[in-house]
Amino acid sequence: MSIALPLLLRSSHVFRRPRPATRLATRLAFLVAGFGISCWAPLVPFAKTRLGVDDGVLGLLLLSLGIGSVIAMLVTGIVSARYGSRPIIIASGFGLALVLPLLAIAASPATLALALFAFGAALGSIDVAMNIHAVEVERAAHRPLMSGFHALFSIGGFAGSALMTALLSLQFGTLACTLVCSALMLLAMALTSPRLLRSVQVQEGPLFVLPHGSVLLLALLGAITFLVEGAMLDWGALLVIGAGLVTEAQGGAGYIVFSIAMTAGRLGGDAVVARIGDRTTLLWGSLIAIAGFVVLLTAPIAAVAIGGFLLIGLGASNLVPVLFRRAARQTVMPTGLAVAAITTAGYAGILIGPAGVGFVARFGGLPMAFWLLAALMGLVTLSAHIVTKDKGKTTAT
Repeated sequence: MSIALPLLLRSSHVFRRPRPATRLATRLAFLVAGFGISCWAPLVPFAKTRLGVDDGVLGLLLLSLGIGSVIAMLVTGIVSARYGSRPIIIASGFGLALVLPLLAIAASPATLALALFAFGAALGSIDVAMNIHAVEVERAAHRPLMSGFHALFSIGGFAGSALMTALLSLQFGTLACTLVCSALMLLAMALTSPRLLRSVQVQEGPLFVLPHGSVLLLALLGAITFLVEGAMLDWGALLVIGAGLVTEAQGGAGYIVFSIAMTAGRLGGDAVVARIGDRTTLLWGSLIAIAGFVVLLTAPIAAVAIGGFLLIGLGASNLVPVLFRRAARQTVMPTGLAVAAITTAGYAGILIGPAGVGFVARFGGLPMAFWLLAALMGLVTLSAHIVTKDKGKTTAT
């Protein structure tokens, strides 16, 4: 990968103006992505038992999903520059649904690793492509829509894990459970496919461009924001349990509140961003999240700590949608490659970040690691002006 300066780029589009049906299709794509990945989580214990592997081998198998996702994210940015996002969304959405049952029947570590790699590749592809499609739809609609799209991903995550857990609790076999979920995903994709934008983008210029300029900063901020989300999932319960604020049985309450707050914030985020603009959203959203960390880390009782989780979820809820919007408005890189860079950096934040939190916690304690997260969130505050300075008015167009 190399930096091409100046980047010579010419694009041609065959473009159909978004209609309500197109916005619905975009929301369904986000819903399918969130639903698909969350269906796998309840299956992990069953896969471990079926294969008879230990935690170390299981960790390596799960790494296959991450590797598949990262490789696909990088490739998707390139392919979308030639063929647009629509065919990638269709192929990866249907692929996600078709591979899911294979995760329930893989009979050896090797076959499960291959299935997880394919599943991760489909997830990574749809993740990048649906965000590229979303910025096109939002740009053509002349009003913020990104937060609402990302809210559907969160809702899909709730729905997928809840449905899979409910089916498993009714003593259905894992294959039967995945077939039910796959059927729902296939139905959603059948509704999505004909309603996506029929756009073709042809670019002349380098296909491999190392993120640079504002895109590099956007990717860093995306990694920080996703890192916070991953840390809340993996370490939030241990933090409040270790502080003696809740019992082990109540440890997950904080993350539930965090997730609900983030989903609610995104559902109302488009209206907020339309009113106050991207810059103010980044500034105050990050400050609210930082305030949430302060509340969480200094809470004397459980109720106050839960309030910290609430503030972090609300503050962080619309940061990532704004970062994707800014990727669509920058001019130093093609939009598809910029979105792919932010998505990949964000995914790296989720995968690698929680391990980094554990490393810091080992030497300085978990509270210190969370104070570091608050400091990193401060970089979003300090960068709000920089990443939105291309136009005087920061509201998305």
